[in-house]
Amino acid sequence: MEKPSNKSHAFVDLPTMEGAQLLLRPLTIQDSEALYQAASDPLIWEQHPDPLRYQRERFESNFLRGALDCGSALLVLDKHTGEVVGCSRYYEWDPDALEVAIGFTFIVRSHWGGGVNRELKHLMLDYAFQHANKVWFHIGKDNWRSRKGTEKIGARFSHETHKDINGQRHAYAFYCIDRDHWKIRTG
Repeated sequence: MEKPSNKSHAFVDLPTMEGAQLLLRPLTIQDSEALYQAASDPLIWEQHPDPLRYQRERFESNFLRGALDCGSALLVLDKHTGEVVGCSRYYEWDPDALEVAIGFTFIVRSHWGGGVNRELKHLMLDYAFQHANKVWFHIGKDNWRSRKGTEKIGARFSHETHKDINGQRHAYAFYCIDRDHWKIRTG
C-alpha cells in the first residue's frame, strides 16, 4: 500500500464532474471489479514504474487500496455508454501552500487519443484551481506517453527526483501548472 506523505493527501469534497465525453465521480468500493477490468490490460502499464499493475493482486494492493483510502480518487466513465474507462486522483494536498497533485491516472486504450485525457485533466484542473494555486504531476521518468500528454495541457517540466511508492524507489519527472497560467490557457 502507498505510504502517506507528511502532507494531508485528502483533497476537498469531490463533486461529480461532467464534460462532453466523460463523467467523473468519487470512487467507491462498489467500483472495484469494474475498475480492475478496465485496468487489466498490460499495455496500459507498459511505461509505468509498476508495469505489472495489470495483475489483480498487484492492482488491488498497489493501486486500488490507495485510491479508496485517499478519499480523493475519481472513477472515469464514458458519459455516453456508462463504461468505466479509467481513474485518477488528487493527492498530496498541502492546504498551507495551496498545492495539490493529480495523478495515478489511467485510461483504457479504447479511449486513448480523441481528447479524453485532455478532457479528464481539464475537468480536474478546473476543480483543483477552485482550491489550489498550483497543481503538480508526478510521472514515471520513462513514461513518455504521459509526459507528452501532460505537456499538451500546459504543464511545465520542473525537475526529476525519486519517490518511494509502495516501498519501492522510482525516478519521476515532476511537472506543474499554476492557476494564473491555467487561466491564460483556458481563457
